[in-house]
Amino acid sequence: MSLQATGLIMHCRAGFESEVATEVMALCQRHGISGAVQTKPDTALVRFTLDQARDWNELLEATPFSDWVFARERFAWMGSIKDLPEQDRAGFIVNHLVGLYAKTPLRFGRVSCEFADTNEAKEMSGFLRRFAPHLEKALTRKGMLAMKADAPTLHLFFETSGACDFGLSMPDDASPWPMGIAHLRMPIGAPSRSTLKMSEAFFALMSEAERASTLRAGLKAVDLGAAPGGWTLQFAQRGVRVVAIDNGPLAESVMATGLVEHIRADGFVWRPKQRVDWMVCDMVEQPARVAALIADWFTTGRCRRSIFNLKLPMKKRYAEVEKCRALISARLDDEGLSHVMRMRHLYHDREEITVYLALV
Repeated sequence: MSLQATGLIMHCRAGFESEVATEVMALCQRHGISGAVQTKPDTALVRFTLDQARDWNELLEATPFSDWVFARERFAWMGSIKDLPEQDRAGFIVNHLVGLYAKTPLRFGRVSCEFADTNEAKEMSGFLRRFAPHLEKALTRKGMLAMKADAPTLHLFFETSGACDFGLSMPDDASPWPMGIAHLRMPIGAPSRSTLKMSEAFFALMSEAERASTLRAGLKAVDLGAAPGGWTLQFAQRGVRVVAIDNGPLAESVMATGLVEHIRADGFVWRPKQRVDWMVCDMVEQPARVAALIADWFTTGRCRRSIFNLKLPMKKRYAEVEKCRALISARLDDEGLSHVMRMRHLYHDREEITVYLALV
């Protein structure tokens, strides 16, 4: 007997719940999966309840995490556990799972104790840091914690300390970070916090093999709208030579790497004389204009891969993303250029999304 999911639970940035709601409906409708969305503004969480329970693996395979843009994390929602006793919450949860899945034993690779990423809910973080070790010990005693890389992750989402929703995901079909929250260290000499966005993009949007082959010494990159140099620094620290295009100044720490050439020019006008390995772009401009610029660089053979931001309008964000996706794909398809495009509203993004585009 397969394990049945009752829906999906998605984490997101507060204020982007409607985009996730639109997204989950679109992804599910492609595969004939029907259900209803439950969410409230600024709660940083969206629930999708299936009209009919489905195998949890089939549900996740139909909605792979790589296809999501606005959800930081998502998992198959298996059920809820209420009225947790204050003295033994961990034991109560484990006994509930043992009883529920007695006929189909489960072993989890890891456990993720989660809360909504809002100021109101962050008081739960201290409780969960103390609670998680007790839960892991209780699961281990029952033989349910395998600590294997290919075993499913058990998600427990708490709105209060007395109740939780639980669900499953696979580690190769999920965010690299619990709840999709990337806590990264600022690199030495970083001139701006935007450098963390590029660092997060490398891990959220690229595979380990892609990073190993395309972020190495000897390659060449162009950074459009580079000042003060946060994105440029990420490449230079990996040995990539960068031409930084911006009329504004670059930080001394960036230039001190010895791998950066600064050209004062308009990023929408300047073009390289020869093809480069990377073009990255973080310019404040209408998203459709940026999308057209990116498409031009690829269709004229000026680069093979890119990471760029699309600054989104306050309204109709999802529609704008789909318009830009269609614009880029159509231009590259017309030229017969096979490509991969991954989009994500990263933890370090605000009113923008980050996109990875590469020829294959």
